[in-house]
Amino acid sequence: MHSCTLKAKPVSPFKRILEGGMLAVMWTSALASILVTLAIVGSVLFEALRFFQVVPLDDFLFGLHWSPQTALRDDQAGASGTFGAVPLFVGSLLITLLAILIALPIGLFAAIYMAEYASRRVRNLAKPALEILAGIPTVVYGYFAIILLAPLLRDLGNMLGIQIAAESALAAGIAMGIMIIPLISSLSDDIITAVPRNLRDASYALGATQSETIKQVVLPAALPGIMGAILLAISRAIGETMIVVMAAGLAANLTFNPFEAVTTVTVQIVSLLVGDQEFDSPKTLAAFALGLALFCVTLILNVIALVIVKKYREKYE
Repeated sequence: MHSCTLKAKPVSPFKRILEGGMLAVMWTSALASILVTLAIVGSVLFEALRFFQVVPLDDFLFGLHWSPQTALRDDQAGASGTFGAVPLFVGSLLITLLAILIALPIGLFAAIYMAEYASRRVRNLAKPALEILAGIPTVVYGYFAIILLAPLLRDLGNMLGIQIAAESALAAGIAMGIMIIPLISSLSDDIITAVPRNLRDASYALGATQSETIKQVVLPAALPGIMGAILLAISRAIGETMIVVMAAGLAANLTFNPFEAVTTVTVQIVSLLVGDQEFDSPKTLAAFALGLALFCVTLILNVIALVIVKKYREKYE
């Protein structure tokens, strides 16, 4: 028997240089993304700390009145604004909750139908039709809310003896819920479809029906991804501005009534920074404090998503 040895083909200097260059590009890209993130957080944090030197943190977090319109002269009444952000937090929470209550069942049930029940032909028609909603600009949803939804809700309220404002959290929440339906349905559909087929087959072999298999096997296995899709949709709803401006208004009302006008954190950030502003006034610096609060909320949502994914990934992988 003759033994043969395989000789490794020498790597050309050009390939070494190319690989080194690509590695340097990827390392630079990763470093740049980290530096940009740190720069954004640092700039927002620096300006927010300047704001908290003027307005106490507890007044901002627990104050019940928001009126950042400071006076132009020191002798004017109300020379210092009121910066209690609780009405903004409540408004953001109310509209986001309404949007999720609408988008979650519709999006999740649509994903389950497309992944488990629909034929290939129906799926190929239904999924693109749902995803068309994701391509519609948010200003169009705003027009839809203010032209169609708001008058419809007001007329319906008059029929039922309920007073609904022309600009209400309910109209904004419904429009926002319709906007984030494709976000939940498309991601959940991909996640449910990715569940291994052998889990379904094992459930059927034990005598489970299709609905029992979906409820007890498929959905628990896909839960980490579904929760990630839901939290991503919540983050999108929290950060939405145009729909709230057009459908819910700018009034910082502290109310849990969805039939009244409210405003959100993002809307106030935009309104505070519109036009020529001086970055030495509490009114302008308040926008950075609100941005920091929004960043913290998003960070908390991401941490919750990571905890959920880690918990169930250890169980099903």
